[in-house]
Amino acid sequence: MKPFTFDQIPIMMNKLHNKLEHLEKLIEQISDSRETKDELLNVEEASKLLDLSVATIYSKVCKKEIPVNKQGKRIYFYRNELMEWIKSGRVKTYLEIKCDVEKRPKI
Repeated sequence: MKPFTFDQIPIMMNKLHNKLEHLEKLIEQISDSRETKDELLNVEEASKLLDLSVATIYSKVCKKEIPVNKQGKRIYFYRNELMEWIKSGRVKTYLEIKCDVEKRPKI
């Protein structure tokens, strides 16, 4: 960093302020993403997230088809566990299946 003149101080302060604002936004994004990973949801919130009825959620809980946490008579869900559950049901495309077959060692 080279020295600057007195006249350049306002410009340098503006640059410093902009960089500081950018860092603050990045820190907020990181903290928000950490909070949502461990966010605890009740049945109604899980229902909205998954776009399923509350009755369907209870049905899936009874059949042990969905990740759930039970405390007494109440059930809770972690947002990240529900998102992983959704991802686990992904159906492969024809091209992905074809690539998997081609990667297998031939007998």
